[in-house]
Order: sequence, then C-alpha cells, then structure tokens
Amino acid sequence: MTIYTIQFGLYLLLMLGIGYYSMKKTSNNEDFLIGGRTLGPVTTAISAGASDMSSWLLLGLPGAVFAGGLVEGVWISLGLAAGAYCNWLFVAGRLRALTECLDAVTLPTYISNRFDDTTGLLKSVSTLVILFFFTLYVASGLKGGTLLFAHTFGATEQTALLVTTVVVVSYTFLGGYMAVCWTDLIQGLLMLVALAFCAILGYVAISGTGTDIAAVNPQAFSYTTTWLSGASLMAWGFGYFGQPHILTRFIGISSVKEVPYARRVGTSWMIICLILSSVIGLIGIAYNDVAPLAGMAGPDANAERIFLALTTALFHPVFGGFVLAAVLAAVMSTADSQLLVLTSSLTEDLPFFQKKNDKTKAWISRFGVVGFALLSFWIAANDSGTILGMVGYAWAGFGAAFGPLIILSLWWRGTTKYGALAGIIVGAATIFLVKNFIQIEGEYFYELLPGFILAFITIIVVSLITAKPDESTLEKFDEARRLVVGR
Repeated sequence: MTIYTIQFGLYLLLMLGIGYYSMKKTSNNEDFLIGGRTLGPVTTAISAGASDMSSWLLLGLPGAVFAGGLVEGVWISLGLAAGAYCNWLFVAGRLRALTECLDAVTLPTYISNRFDDTTGLLKSVSTLVILFFFTLYVASGLKGGTLLFAHTFGATEQTALLVTTVVVVSYTFLGGYMAVCWTDLIQGLLMLVALAFCAILGYVAISGTGTDIAAVNPQAFSYTTTWLSGASLMAWGFGYFGQPHILTRFIGISSVKEVPYARRVGTSWMIICLILSSVIGLIGIAYNDVAPLAGMAGPDANAERIFLALTTALFHPVFGGFVLAAVLAAVMSTADSQLLVLTSSLTEDLPFFQKKNDKTKAWISRFGVVGFALLSFWIAANDSGTILGMVGYAWAGFGAAFGPLIILSLWWRGTTKYGALAGIIVGAATIFLVKNFIQIEGEYFYELLPGFILAFITIIVVSLITAKPDESTLEKFDEARRLVVGR
C-alpha cells in the first residue's frame, strides 16, 4: 500500500508540474481554451483518443466482455473505430479551417458564426446542451476514479470521489488546454502500455492451466446478435461527430496540413487499445475461474473491476502502482477535457462574460472548472448507475444534437440556421425520450441510432424550406474549403 501511495503521489506531482508549466505559457483565454492553435499532430491525436476513451476503455469495456462476452466488445469497437476514422477524415480538416475563418474557439461560437445568427439563439441552445450532457459526462469520469481509489486503497467511496475530483481540477485549473493535451499524451501512452502488459501477463498466466473460456462462459466468444442490437451497438460510432471535447482538438491543431498524420496516429492507437481491452475481458473470465479475483463475486461484485483485479493479481506492487495509475490517467484524460469545454462555454458563449477582457476571462474559466467539478461531484455521489451507462447517455446526447449538424455545416452549403436549430432540438429531445420512455424487449436499442437519423433528416428538410444563408456566410465556407483542398 505504501508503494502504491508513493507511485500515485509521484504521478500526480508530474501532472501538477505540467499544469504549472502550462500556466506560464498561457497568457489569454484563447491560450487557455485551445492552446493558441499550436499543438502538433501526435499530441493532438493521442490526447483526442485518450480524452475519448476515458475510464470506459479500462473499466467499462473489459467489464462488458467479462460479463457478457464479445458481443458488445466487437460491435461497439467496430462502430467506434469506423466513427473515429471518419471523424478525422471528413470533419477534422474542414472544422480546423472554418473555425479559423470564423474566428471561433468553441463549438457554440462556431455554430453561431457559421450561420450568421445575430439573435444568439443558436449559441444559447448549443450551450445549454453542452452544460447538461457534459456535466453528466464528467460525473461518469469521477465515478471511474472513485472505483479506482476505493479498490486500490480500501477508501470509502466518498473519500475516493473527493480525491479524484481534487486531482482532476488541480492541473486543469492551472494550465488549461495545453496542460490537458500534454498530460493526455502521457496518459494515452500509459494506458496503451498498461493494456499491453496486462494482456500479455494474463495470457501467460492462463496458458498452462487448461481452462476453457467458452466452457466457463458459453457466451464469451459469441458475437452474433439481432440486426437492431448490432446497429445500435455500432451506432456508438455516430457519437464522434458531435463530441465537443474531441472537436476541440481539431480546432486546436497547429495546421490543416497536420491532420492526415494525426489521423493515422490516432486511429492506430485506438484500434490497438480496443483490441487489448476486449482481450483482457476474455482473459479475466479464465483467470477468475482458476484463481477467484477479489471483488468479482458475491453481492458487491462489479464486472467493471476486472482490469483492476487482474492488475493487482498479476503485477508486482512496484509495477502494479504504475499500471493502476493508467486507470487514473484514463479518468483524468476525459474529465479534464470535458471540464475545459464546460468552462469555455461559460466564458465564450454566455453574453455576460463575453465583454470581459482576455485575462479576466481566463481566470473566470479557471474558477468555472471548479464550479462544474463540484456539480459533477454531487451527481456522481448520488447516481447508482454504471460507468458505461452514464457515458452512453452523454455520448448519445452530443452525437445526436451536434453530430449531424457538424457534418452538414462542413459539407453542405445549403444548411440554414433554422435547420441547425431544429436539428439540435430534435436530436437532444430524441435522446431524452428514447432513453427514458422507449424500450424494446430482448433488444439493445441505443438511443443514438434514432436520434442521429432523425436529427440528420430534420436539418435537411428544414433547410430546404427556409431562407438560404447569405453570400457573406457562404464566402467564408468556400474559403475554408479551399484551404482544406489546397493542403
């Protein structure tokens, strides 16, 4: 336990050191929110992946495979890999170019400026969607950290939740976007190494036991499902097009020319991590049969602990502490990015703060991080759902509300502000209604599937029957397209 404490302490000091260094490099609110558009392709790609995967990669996915077999792991992973690649291919370059042409550093500002919305309605609705769903998303990350600290140190859930919140807030408060991206780079690499070593050592441990994974769990290698459940699982990939914390990475990359290289790095990292995570779930089935793991049976059993339990069993404490730190990395890499998006909406998209000078707005952004973290802390403390369930709800909300709009706003000149507004409302409303009131017995029906499709159709139909964008707006659209084509 002492070894774990020292290792965790050193790791956290490193993160805080990066935060303090980044603070020295941050002179205004644009630096705090998007790093002055200076980050290179590798840092951008790995930080985008790390902030995307979160504790779901190390806790939620292996837990789902451990409990129910490959059916969820295969179909969700296929959808996510395809969605992430298409997001880099079709969105990243155009969004980077167009946000610069429109002088936008946040998603609501981009949407408002893209459609020349002088009423502020588009920005306000976009901001409300972000504030609602991202607060839930941050809460899921804090919940993952709670599981880690409670498992590792035997702390109460309340204490573990408090420690997680303080850690994430500290370096995000100090350094903003640059601190988040640099720490996410380290965390993303740490997550990859932890998954690889856990999978290798786990395979070695079970290879001589003669354990038949399929005999222990007959569903372990089954990946067949109904068309609706399969489509719903793959629909997770739609979510990428609307995630503000991922789109912010596209906005902050140093150049449109760097996007193809970043795409290759980010997609490769993601595919390798998804495969390793699913393999660990299968290895856990066999290992737990041979040598029952702590916390995997009884009334308090939680399948999402399988990676933590395997790490404790397989690694010497000297190395186990660093591997467990990878889980903390996964938690922090998402929660920090989401807190940053939340506070950016506060200072850049709400009228009251827009008139403040840059230095004042940067400090308001910092204290916004604290405020939203406290709200997410309260939600995490009072919610009894799984990490996967909380992530899925927030992921669907952004995917349906913003995903279709982002794609159409970048590729179709005819998209109108009324089409945009209608799409956001229909997407968000569909997620809420399906999640809370519609269930199909015997099927996994993910609310993002109907939400994305309905929002996409709504934007097209409303845009066709409403007034076209004016020429000045379309000129900026064309200018951004030329920048991408000419890269």
